[in-house]
Amino acid sequence: MALQADFDIKTLKNSELVAKMMGYEEIFWLNEGLSDNPLKNCKFQEKDIDEAEARLERFRPYIMKAFPETEQTPCIIESDLVEIPNMKKELIKLTDEFSGRLFLKKDSHLPVSGSIKARGGIYEVLKFAEKIALEKKMLSLEEDYSKLLNPEFTALFSQYSVAVGSTGNLGLSIGIISAKLGFKVTVHMSADAKAWKKDLLRSKGVTVIEYPEDYQVAVSHGRKKAESDPMCHFVDDEGSEDLFLGYSVAGKRIRKQFLEANILCDDTHPVFVYIPCGVGGAPGGVAFGLKNYFGKNIHIFFAEPTHAPCMTLGLATGLKDKISCNQIGIDGLTEADGLAVGRASNLVSELMETMLSGAYTIDDKKLYPFLSKLKDSENIFIEPSSCASFIGPALVCQNSAYLKKLGLTEEIMKNATHILWGTGGNMVPEREREDYYERGK
Repeated sequence: MALQADFDIKTLKNSELVAKMMGYEEIFWLNEGLSDNPLKNCKFQEKDIDEAEARLERFRPYIMKAFPETEQTPCIIESDLVEIPNMKKELIKLTDEFSGRLFLKKDSHLPVSGSIKARGGIYEVLKFAEKIALEKKMLSLEEDYSKLLNPEFTALFSQYSVAVGSTGNLGLSIGIISAKLGFKVTVHMSADAKAWKKDLLRSKGVTVIEYPEDYQVAVSHGRKKAESDPMCHFVDDEGSEDLFLGYSVAGKRIRKQFLEANILCDDTHPVFVYIPCGVGGAPGGVAFGLKNYFGKNIHIFFAEPTHAPCMTLGLATGLKDKISCNQIGIDGLTEADGLAVGRASNLVSELMETMLSGAYTIDDKKLYPFLSKLKDSENIFIEPSSCASFIGPALVCQNSAYLKKLGLTEEIMKNATHILWGTGGNMVPEREREDYYERGK
C-alpha cells in the first residue's frame, strides 16, 4: 500500500514507542499536548450538545412506542453507572494496586442495540428522518413524534435508504433503527464482524454486504455506493459530526448519575475514564461531552488492542489519520472485533490532540479473564472488546511521574473515581456468551 503521508517510514520505525507497537507489546502513552482548556478553539460547543439532546427529547414519544424496552430508562437511549467493588478486588489481583472507587458505565446495556454505538447511531438516523419529515411538511417540531410510526411515514421513509460500514455494533444500531422507521438499509461489514451480528441484521430486513477485507475497505465501498444514490444517507463512522454529537450527550446526562452516586469531580477528587477505542467516533464524542462539563479534573484514556492501535499510533506520531497500522506492519487481527480498525478518524484525532490524557494497548489474551471475573463478581456480562479498558486504573495509578506532574498526591488519589466504559455485550447470544466466559475461565 502506498504511503498516504509525507513521512520517513524508516525513522518512524526506529522510534522506541512505534517499535514496541510493531512488536505487539503493550504500551502506555501520555499525551504531551493535553490542554487545560481544550474546548477553547474546538469546532463544537455546549450548544451543540444541547441541540442533540433536545432532538432526542423530541423523539422520546416515538422511542417509547417503537421500543417498549426503553420504558425503564425512561424512554431514552441511556445506560446505568454502577459501582463494582467486587470487581475492583479481582482487578487488583489481575493487574496491580490502585486507589479510589471503581465504576462501570453500562453502555454495553444501552437499549435497542446493546452497545455504545446505539446512542450516536440512532441519533444520526433520527435526525435524518426528522429532516425528511419536516421538509415534506408532514411533521412540526411541536408535534408528538410517535406519529412517525404511522403508515404514511413508513411509506415516506421507504423512498430513502441508509447505509453504513461497520465491524458490527454500529451496523446493529443503524440497521435496527433504520429498518424500524421504514428506510431501506444496507450494512457493509468487514471480515472480522461476528456472524451472529450479520444474522441478527438480516432478521430485521437489513441488507448485509460482506467483505473479506478489513473495516476501511467496507467503509470505502459503502461510501462509494452511497455517493451514486441521491436518496441514500451514508453514516460515515470515520467523520460524521452527527454521530459524534449523538455520543457526546452522554457527558451531559452522566452529571445526574455522578450526583446520585456521590461522585465528586474537582481538584481533590479526580475522575479517570477509560474507553475502548476503534476508529474513535464513539469514545471521542463521549470525551468531548465529559470535558465540556467536567474540564481538567476528568482524565480520559483510550484503550486499544495491541493488534489494532490506530488512534494511539496516529496521536503518538502526530500523523493522526495520515498513518495506518498496516503501514508499519501491524496486522489488525484482534479478538476485540469492535476495535479492529487500522486508521483513526480524522475528525476525532484532531480533537483528541488537546483533550485526551493518554492511551494504552492491551493484549487479547487478557480480555477474556476480565470478562469472566466481571460475570463472577458482579453478574454483569460485556463482550471482549469492552474489557480492553480494564488495565487502565492500574496503569495510571502506578505511573508516579504522571501523577506527580499533575499534582495528584497519594491522599488525593484515595478520593479518585475510576470509570470503565462498557461498550458492548447485551445483544450477544447465549451460546456466544458461554463460549466467551469459558475462555476466560
